[in-house]
Amino acid sequence: MLPQPAWLWRRVVRRRPILPVVQRGILGGTFDPPHLAHLFAGEAAYRDLDLDVVTFIPAGAPWQKAGQYVTGADDRWQMVQLAVAAADYFEADDREVRRDGWTYTADTLESFEPDEEITLVLGADAARGIVSWQRSVDVLSRVRVAVMPRPRVERSEVDWVLRGRNYVWLDTPELVLSGTILRERAATGRSLRFLVPDAVWEYIQEHGLYGAQ
Repeated sequence: MLPQPAWLWRRVVRRRPILPVVQRGILGGTFDPPHLAHLFAGEAAYRDLDLDVVTFIPAGAPWQKAGQYVTGADDRWQMVQLAVAAADYFEADDREVRRDGWTYTADTLESFEPDEEITLVLGADAARGIVSWQRSVDVLSRVRVAVMPRPRVERSEVDWVLRGRNYVWLDTPELVLSGTILRERAATGRSLRFLVPDAVWEYIQEHGLYGAQ
């Protein structure tokens, strides 16, 4: 009998498949209420940056709104779920709603898997003020920032703040739409229909939010 080649005696090592790194976009905020500009920002980031998923995270107790009235976290969470339901690459995440105390982005980012590549999607107004955030250095070292143009914010202002950081501009028009505008509109009896997703508009009507008629 001829001796067998040595390679036949070697133990076969089964290698575990290498899983692809998750490319996650995150849109955080008060979402009071979630509106079409939020969804458009998520859509632009998903398409332009080749993301796997865009995660919408309503703040539980947003520190930037300290001293201001904010619609209850449960209502905002319900509206965000309704808003993102139309796209299978959008998801709603309640980790900040469930957290006690003030909501800080730096803490939220630490709760994701460290090997995920995260893109933080911000309007230019929020990006301009990011250095005022709690532990902003930690935030900026963890994420790529995707900036959506906003009215009355010069691109040069944001470029100055984010110079040397990992950031990109989304190629989108400036949408003059915000939660403040919508709340003021609803409070004067004007309709929010077609400014928010239909399901969100129905929820606002059903629960009498923002003084809606």
